Amino acid sequence: MSAWSIEWVESSNGVTDAKGFRASGVSCDIRGKSNGQLDIGMVYSSSPCSVAGTFTSNRVKAAPVLLDQSRVRSGRPVHGVIANSGNANACTGDEGYANAEAQVALAEGLSGRTGGSFLVCSTGRIGRQMPMDKVKKGIHAAWESLGDDVSHGHAFSQCILTSDTRPKRCGVILRNGAREVRIAACAKGAGMIRPDMATMLAFVVTDLGCEQADLQMLLSEAVEDSFNSITVDGDMSTNDTVLLLANGSSGVSLDAADIELRSAFLKGLSTVCERLAYLIVGDGEKISKVVTVKIVGAPDRESARKVAYSIAHSALVKSSWAGSDPNWGRVLCAAGYSGLPVKESDMSMYYDACPVVKNGRVLDENISQWREIVSKKEFSIVLDVGMGHAEARLLASDLTPEYIEFNMHE
Repeated sequence: MSAWSIEWVESSNGVTDAKGFRASGVSCDIRGKSNGQLDIGMVYSSSPCSVAGTFTSNRVKAAPVLLDQSRVRSGRPVHGVIANSGNANACTGDEGYANAEAQVALAEGLSGRTGGSFLVCSTGRIGRQMPMDKVKKGIHAAWESLGDDVSHGHAFSQCILTSDTRPKRCGVILRNGAREVRIAACAKGAGMIRPDMATMLAFVVTDLGCEQADLQMLLSEAVEDSFNSITVDGDMSTNDTVLLLANGSSGVSLDAADIELRSAFLKGLSTVCERLAYLIVGDGEKISKVVTVKIVGAPDRESARKVAYSIAHSALVKSSWAGSDPNWGRVLCAAGYSGLPVKESDMSMYYDACPVVKNGRVLDENISQWREIVSKKEFSIVLDVGMGHAEARLLASDLTPEYIEFNMHE
């Protein structure tokens, strides 16, 4: 049997690229600005879907997160997801949870599906109750507007945006002879982005057939090196959610014996998640740089991640990136307070492939190259802590004065 190939969908429509999925995005004026901004939408499959999800580890969770966690854990199939922007339905207590339940109940009634067959995701302002009169009208309109062409996929990817400057869509096709499986996705996220379910929503759909337990394992693995390995401002949201729906419409199903298909699907899913994660960091609120922080030579992966987070969350380090200042001392300083017992004399560092420090000794002769590298919009920092063989990678951004101004009144 020939191997599975993986191809990018160059002009992705988002979630409507996978067979059997329809989508919509409409305006119901959740923000109260009467500007026609798309703010509520739906993804729907008439065929039942296995569903997997990963959610924020914040102990203060939005009502939609609590509802979705319960429904995903039940293992029951679903048919669709409602999503809105402009209101996070977070820190809203019992009334907020009742509103989330009312949203999915309305969608289930419109579709004629049984209770438990819809999920709901929200993003936007925290601490305000949903304007349910508007939202109910929006859900009706979203149901009536469902379609599977490019405009519908694009509309859904736009209705979830908050401080994003652009929609984020991508997809891949897995092929093996006459067999074809599609993975399609869209996401939103620009601020309140940090690891551990880096406010971020991601919707991934596939026409593969897959049991819920397998789907959950695959998603959890794909998320670890993508959405859980990014940071913009270090703030963890109340609403972070990644959902993966599989409806089997391709006619191809995953079983335990098909190791090649499982490997190809995981690679395709990981590729999609990593691309969306990159797009989120690249669209971070008022950023000017995207920086890959790679820690090598750690005693274990978790220790490597701890050092990477310490560097990427340092206001001093992030500010130096914004100023195109190759201040390597701030990087080593942040590694020193990460909690890992590093030694200066054991550490070596690089900007891209250019050496900066070798076993604690600074290579000042390379300073002109450092300046050139950190002036780019994208560059990498590699820090070898000299304590083992484990490594971790984190995608991060700088911190600009414009970020502070933008968030002073949001």
